[in-house]
Amino acid sequence: MEPGGQDPPGSAAMIPGVRARVESVLLSARGGRLCFRTVCGPLGDGEHPDACARSLAGHGVGLLHSTSWRHSAGGIVLTYVALPDPDPSAPVEPVLDLPATRGPDPLSPSPEAVLPVDVAAHACRHLAFLRHTDPQVAAAATGARELWDLIDVFTPAVAGLLPTGAR
Repeated sequence: MEPGGQDPPGSAAMIPGVRARVESVLLSARGGRLCFRTVCGPLGDGEHPDACARSLAGHGVGLLHSTSWRHSAGGIVLTYVALPDPDPSAPVEPVLDLPATRGPDPLSPSPEAVLPVDVAAHACRHLAFLRHTDPQVAAAATGARELWDLIDVFTPAVAGLLPTGAR
């Protein structure tokens, strides 16, 4: 435990006083459906978020990309998307093409709640955009055709874009 805290060692802040967690959203194609699971852990003291996300995702992913961050009750959550999921037997949920979540007004952009499926849908919209604008993502797409065909169903969007149909 860290001095004076209830969190395990390595969960110290990268910004003094702010704890950081990293989540890796792992995407897979299962039975013709786009699916996801999320693995999270504390960002270690002095650890780079990319290294933490890679470790959480496991061996065998072909692409790891930082997609977003958000505030949570415990601090900051840094989100990465990883694909393909290296564990084909892990329990997953379907990714739903939901409208982007947002806060109640222009000066309060954070939604009251962010569900894991919201995070996965955001990551898929972002990947659909990057496939056409980022050569590394485009190259990764050639190696997992079925998975990328399912991602292509999502409307491409840059991080933070709020379409008019946002909820």
